[in-house]
Formats: sequence, C-alpha cells, structure tokens
Amino acid sequence: MAMKKGAVWLSDKNGVNRVRRAKKSTSKGNSVHFYFDHSVLDAEIPSPKLISDEGAYSIWFKPRGVLCQGSKWGDHCTIHRWIESNDTKQRPALIVHRLDRAACGLIVIAHSKKMSQSLSSLFKLRTIEKKYKAIVCGEFPKHAELTSINLEIDGKHACSKIKSLEYCSEKNLSLLEVHIETGRKHQIRQHLSQHGFPIHGDRLYGGGDSVDLQLAAFFLSFKCPLTHKLKEFHLPKELLPHF
Repeated sequence: MAMKKGAVWLSDKNGVNRVRRAKKSTSKGNSVHFYFDHSVLDAEIPSPKLISDEGAYSIWFKPRGVLCQGSKWGDHCTIHRWIESNDTKQRPALIVHRLDRAACGLIVIAHSKKMSQSLSSLFKLRTIEKKYKAIVCGEFPKHAELTSINLEIDGKHACSKIKSLEYCSEKNLSLLEVHIETGRKHQIRQHLSQHGFPIHGDRLYGGGDSVDLQLAAFFLSFKCPLTHKLKEFHLPKELLPHF
C-alpha cells in the first residue's frame, strides 16, 4: 500500500525514482528508501471532477485540500495521481500549472509529455487567461474601472486586477472577480490581504478560520495547441464561492 501511495523509492544507476510495484527488480548496490509518515499515508482527499475531456489534455475541478505536488512521503493526495488511479482511460496525468492546496477551481492536466510542454509554454508566455472569484472580509469599494494592485512578492513584480461584484452587508463580505497578470506564490491572497481585504477563511493572511478559503479559479481561456482555436472553460455555478 505504501508503494501505491508513493512512499517507496529506489536508488540505482538511473537515479532515485518512486517504486509502485513490488516486482521491481534490484541489483547489487541499489538501495530502497521507505518514507513513513502515518498522517500522510492515511490522508484522504475529496474527489476531483472532470469538467472537459479534450483528448490530449483535460480540464478538472480541484477541490480544496487536494495537492498539486507530492513529496517523498507520498503523492496519493495529488490531483494528477488521483486521476491516474481513477480515470477509466488509464492514461498519464501531468501537472501543467498549480493551485494552492487551500484553493479550489479549474486546473489543466496534460496526458503526454509533448502536450505538457505545449501547454506549459502557454503559461510561461502568459497567453492563458485565468480568472478567480474570491469572497473577502469587508466592503470592497466599487469603481468604474478595475482596481489594480501592484505590490512586489518575494522581490518580483506582481499585478492583480480586481472587480467588485457584490456586497453582503449582513455578513460584511464582498464577492470579487480577480485577474492576475503574473503568477507569484499566494499572489491573490497576499495582495488582497495587504490591500486590507483578506480572503474569507484565509488562516495564513488574516481572513479567519471559520470557513475554508473562499478562493476559486473559475475561468480559463487559451488557444488549443491541437486545433489552434480559442477554448474557454467555466466552473459550474454550484462550485463557485457564495455567501
């Protein structure tokens, strides 16, 4: 079971790699590493949901708590490993971009190394449009134009553009639409907190702990590497943050 969950590694002439099956042969000089952490191996995650299958790649809904990257202690709680283990098409699942563990929303999965490279280049060139919805603490001011937040993160330029959609006076919460021009770690969470409007449920940046993080990637748009036609993907209404 530990092998299946990605906690066993083999060190040989080819480097250090995970071992999934006990039938893997070893030679003199090889070493096997077992990283045991009860909490990691026993962890369970909510099931991701397929939004659109495009053949060479697919779009999924990543629930809160699902990882985009595993560790030496295991990878069964990552979205790509979950897809490889549960997708009836039995195909590789390669991560192209990431979402915070605490966030939810749309994520692109490639099903070959070639497609992974093609999609990754779109993200590097910033030709993929990503939009998020967030519920923040307080009444975010409404303006005719988008509010731009330009604050460096880890010494690097970062820009987020904010549109106020709705305010709930009873709960003193605002629903926002966010478009990011850069993709720094925790960019939206940091920018909104520094601007005085932490995301509701953001334990790390001052949004309280009464609910889960109210941040979702709800829209993706890019030119398909196969058809060269513009593709748009939307998160279903029932999966969006709401008051």
